[in-house]
Amino acid sequence: MALYVAYLLALAVPAAIMLGRMDVGLGRLFHQPAELADQAHPALMLLIFAIYLSLCCTFLPLPTGPLVAAVALRQFAPSDSLWITTAIVASVGALASMMANLHDYHLFTWLLRHRKIANVRTSRLYSRSVGWFARQPFTILVIFNVIPIPIDVIRMLAATYRYNLRRFAAANFIGRWIRYAVLAAVTFMLGEQGHVAVVVLLVVAVALGLTRFAARVRARLAASRANQPAPGDIESSREKEL
Repeated sequence: MALYVAYLLALAVPAAIMLGRMDVGLGRLFHQPAELADQAHPALMLLIFAIYLSLCCTFLPLPTGPLVAAVALRQFAPSDSLWITTAIVASVGALASMMANLHDYHLFTWLLRHRKIANVRTSRLYSRSVGWFARQPFTILVIFNVIPIPIDVIRMLAATYRYNLRRFAAANFIGRWIRYAVLAAVTFMLGEQGHVAVVVLLVVAVALGLTRFAARVRARLAASRANQPAPGDIESSREKEL
């Protein structure tokens, strides 16, 4: 919790200083954001963007897609280059969302100290869910971070399962980076028609899932072939029987 608060302060203090230099009141900040964005330095836009995404968590399920798209619009983008804009928006956004998700992880872990909440792990549904999650936890976390859903129950499951924190953070960062990169790139290219990025995200998520499934099938086929005796071994065993 202390690290999370320190991180937010590290973002909020320079943002407040930059806003102060622009002589911008809170009323204009909330009621005229488009006009403010036209005058704001790209660094200030990215700081506000990072603060907002850092607050978007399970306990405060604010939408992230619209702001990611707004920051990637050509008139507000941090660069005139598609690739640089995509990389900056995706990296800043993924880092901010990863911090919010880590905050979720620690909150869920703390809540599990309460007996009534911890009892959820004794339910049959939880046992089945954990069994499914334990098969490919990293891949599942990545895919569910790519898909734009408001409340991520997989995050809760990972915390109750006590999944490795570093791998949890890495999976969240990778999944969110892919999501925000797609949103930023499509919005930068298509402008207000960037809503098709949602369809692209679903396609990417399905592709990731199918790729992982195909890898598992190939691994099982290879294992089954390795366990089969060679033709020469079969003939020698038959000779021994005779």
